[in-house]
Amino acid sequence: MKQDQKYLWWQSGIIYQIYPRSFQDTDNDGVGDLRGIISRLDYLKWLGVNAIWVSPIFPSPMADFGYDISDYQGVHPLFGTMNDFDRLLEEVHQRDMKLILDLVPNHTSNEHPWFLESRSSRDNPKRDWYLWQDAREDGSEPNNWLSVFGGSAWEWDEHTQQYYYHAFLKEQPDLNWRNPEVQQAMFDAMRFWLDKGVDGFRVDVMWHMIKDKNLRDNPTNPDYKAHQATYEQLIPAFSTDQPEVHHIVAKMREVTDAYDERVLIGEIYLPVHRLVTYYGHENSGTHLPFNFTLITMDWDARSISSHIDEYEGALPEGGWPNWVIGNHDQPRITSRIGQAQAKVAAMLLLTLRGTPTLYYGDELGMRDVPIPPDKIQDPQGLNMPDKDLSRDPARTPMQWDNSNNAGFTDGEPWLPLAENYTRINVKAQQDDAFSMLSYYRRLIRLRQQEPALCVGDYAPVVTSGPLVAYLRKSEGKKFLVVLNLSHKPCTLRQQHQNYRGNIVMSTDPEREGQKVGGNISLYGDEGILVELE
Repeated sequence: MKQDQKYLWWQSGIIYQIYPRSFQDTDNDGVGDLRGIISRLDYLKWLGVNAIWVSPIFPSPMADFGYDISDYQGVHPLFGTMNDFDRLLEEVHQRDMKLILDLVPNHTSNEHPWFLESRSSRDNPKRDWYLWQDAREDGSEPNNWLSVFGGSAWEWDEHTQQYYYHAFLKEQPDLNWRNPEVQQAMFDAMRFWLDKGVDGFRVDVMWHMIKDKNLRDNPTNPDYKAHQATYEQLIPAFSTDQPEVHHIVAKMREVTDAYDERVLIGEIYLPVHRLVTYYGHENSGTHLPFNFTLITMDWDARSISSHIDEYEGALPEGGWPNWVIGNHDQPRITSRIGQAQAKVAAMLLLTLRGTPTLYYGDELGMRDVPIPPDKIQDPQGLNMPDKDLSRDPARTPMQWDNSNNAGFTDGEPWLPLAENYTRINVKAQQDDAFSMLSYYRRLIRLRQQEPALCVGDYAPVVTSGPLVAYLRKSEGKKFLVVLNLSHKPCTLRQQHQNYRGNIVMSTDPEREGQKVGGNISLYGDEGILVELE
């Protein structure tokens, strides 16, 4: 991309994910709400993020906490009213920020009017809006497909004597995206929010949206291990990532492209070579197919270095990269790699080329909270109790201050808070120059001030051992990033190159301002950002 090119907000910006149940409660029912988000917008502006992605706020029976939608054009009373939403959008825009909604087009709630009609009889006009199938001759399920949340992906309907398919809970029947009426209904729902002025969508489980026409059995996974979710017993070769999905994604893109500067982000858990196909032919697909490899791969310097380069090399011409280290479905970064390495991960996230997405609370170093078995809410945890797969530990309330319930609610919080909230909270960390929050804010500010870090080119630096290193450059300015992914000191030995410059940012602030050149030594768990001479 040329240096004089105009970058769009979603290329130069930073996205911040809010899980609305857990951000801020204003009516003391223990669950966060839209007014709560409004009350905290000044904090997000202060932090330096440009866009907010809010997990689902639509009407829902909450079988999967809002990912089972019963009305695509409303707001769940738990979160507030449509007036509250309109005000949120207005307040976000007043602060020169953007608002991204979570769209869940793969499935609806089983209480959605569409499904109630579809289920009412075999000849209902909406019967074909979902995936209904006869039993096999012996009465068994149509094929061997499994639900992500445990058990079979087929549910028998006694009333119409057929099975319906659900990739997730039985309360989340999958839509039939081969049906043009389904496509039209969902595009209309998108336009409803785009007309209001929403800046884009994060599209849930995009790679699930089309299934094999012949519903062939999935092959068994030879690498399955007993601790994994039961879903992993099969390779989802025929139930996900079908070629026809790209046609649907291109149509969704057409809907968003009819509006100015809107963004389409796809949730896609796939290896790089398949992930990049979601950019679409000549970038006619999703703007940002989420790249989750920093979440899913081992925290190992060699693996991560080679992955970054593989990804950069696989991007289509004009395709824009993106990076994520946490979300509402995965353990928090601090719990995966430890507090010290979480600082290194933040530097990686905020200095790589491409759009970074932050998960609320990671900027404080919040960690997974152990949830007693009788308080588990997540269906994934409840359906496979022996696997310890609940996503609740990473969804606990935001820690604002040291008052009761961390300033999140005056009621009983829907999930327990971390006991350390009296120390680990926004108010305490805002005033502490050495806190995780201050570190994140400085990193974000540096990124926004320096075009080289924001939209500049990326070039790998060859390293060995536990180091990851690379260059970012733009308009004559160059930065070297060196990250130690181990707890032991180590050295970047420069054989063919002699990078010299000043450390402008470090995980250990005492090193800032130091000159480096030749062999560069790092402490354990240290990351440095060097402005090169």
